[in-house]
Amino acid sequence: MAKVSKAQRVEQYMREHGSITSWEAITLFRATRLSDIIFKMRKRGLIIENKWERSKNSDGVEIPYVRYCLVNDG
Repeated sequence: MAKVSKAQRVEQYMREHGSITSWEAITLFRATRLSDIIFKMRKRGLIIENKWERSKNSDGVEIPYVRYCLVNDG
C-alpha cells in the first residue's frame, strides 16, 4: 500500500472539514510547512481563501492566525 503524504492528508482534511489552520496541520499531521502545501494546492487549481482569525493566549494577548478555507476544486 502506498504511503499517504502530509500534503495528501492536509487536502483530505480540508475536503472533509472545509478548512485548516497551521496548528491543526502540526498537531494532526506533523505538517510544519502548511503554507507551502497550500501554495502547491493552489497551483493545481484548487481555490483556497485565507481567513484571518484571532485567539487569546493564557496571558490574554490576542494572537492572529490564518485559517485556510477550501472554496472549490477550481
